Amino acid sequence: MQLHISPSMRSITISSNNGLTDLMKIKVAARHISYRTLFHTILIVAFLLPFVFILTALVTLEGANKCSSFDCFGRRFGPRFLGRVDDSGKLVRDFYKIFNQVITEEIPDGLKLPDSFSQLVAEMKNNQYDAKTFAFSLRAMMEKLEREIRESKASELMNRHFAASSIPKGIHCFSLRLTDEYSSNAHARRQLPSPELLPVLSNNSYHHFVLSTDNILAASVVVTSVVRSSLEPEKVVFHVITDKKTYAGMHSWFALNPVASIIVEVKGIHQFDWLTRENVPVLEAIESHHDFRNYYHGNHIAGANLSNTTPRSFASKLQARSPKYISLLNHLRIYLPELFPDLDKVVFLDDDVVIQRDLSPLWEIDLQGKVNGAIETCKGEDEWVMSKYFKNYFNFSHPLISKHLDPDECAWAYGMNIFDLRAWRKTNIRETYHFWLKELQEGSDLSTF
Repeated sequence: MQLHISPSMRSITISSNNGLTDLMKIKVAARHISYRTLFHTILIVAFLLPFVFILTALVTLEGANKCSSFDCFGRRFGPRFLGRVDDSGKLVRDFYKIFNQVITEEIPDGLKLPDSFSQLVAEMKNNQYDAKTFAFSLRAMMEKLEREIRESKASELMNRHFAASSIPKGIHCFSLRLTDEYSSNAHARRQLPSPELLPVLSNNSYHHFVLSTDNILAASVVVTSVVRSSLEPEKVVFHVITDKKTYAGMHSWFALNPVASIIVEVKGIHQFDWLTRENVPVLEAIESHHDFRNYYHGNHIAGANLSNTTPRSFASKLQARSPKYISLLNHLRIYLPELFPDLDKVVFLDDDVVIQRDLSPLWEIDLQGKVNGAIETCKGEDEWVMSKYFKNYFNFSHPLISKHLDPDECAWAYGMNIFDLRAWRKTNIRETYHFWLKELQEGSDLSTF
């Protein structure tokens, strides 16, 4: 930048360093100029020089930045100062438009999906993806990850289900040791209860509990928790029913480890003379029928629509498909009036409950002629209680089921039921139960998924 003042003081010229370009030239009238005016003029020019320098620098860099001088100048001093608008909002709106379009369209066949987001960005740079292709790849990746998460969650629930329904090795060996004790130890074979207490087994002034299980340790927990929570343990009578293979071990446990203050009876299914497969033909059919066995023992994930099933719903269905539901021990509750012909009221407990309060008030409940008193599983605010509906247990594609049952009807908790056996004996519940089981086993796939 050079400043030239003519000898006559009549003109002032501002030029570039090479002297070839005149940036500004000021002429001063000879007759009217004064030294004061000249001083003020030079002062103004000196004030403008920094701005002229900046403008010159922008012109020099114009080729490198590929923008006009005023545009580059605006970038440095802010878009609002020079009236320019930030276009990032427009970019976001364009992305919204593309994403909305991609959601409604099918993902192209053969679209190669990267394994990670960083790989997606790298492929986008290398292959020069347009925005739509990028959006399709991103959507396909997210859907793939969602499927993998659902499948992993389902596998986790499956493993948890199998772990909960199987018998650990320690408990299996525990049962074997007690069975051996029954064969070699006279104390393990002693009569339960002792002969002088046998009349109590049919005395309705006592509180009679029924427990049907082949799990010795679980039976011990249930019995012990009832006794510890009871305000009148001397009035408690437990009827423990088990299968033939577990009977010796179950009898040994309660014979060698008597629970103070209560009366325990241990009986095996084989000890009920009338409870034979000839008298209960439907149970034999259930255990041998291919569709039933495949439904309860087959692959629970195969054919399952995991995309429309929440983990909570899937867990409910797994629990409903537990193999224990085709066990004879599970079906024993339908024969309670015949198993205990002298009793008027019993409380039936599952082997997976722990009693934490006194249950004697249950015998004071007036069922008003109804047979079963239970708790529904679809009401209440306890998030840990699994909601169970009829649709979790029945296949509503079967015309008989869809005609007579409501899929959204709430099931009841099986863990603790109070039965009025007097009212039960006035009904034909057992015959109706046999009829429906026989109807349902004839020619239908039981899958509810």
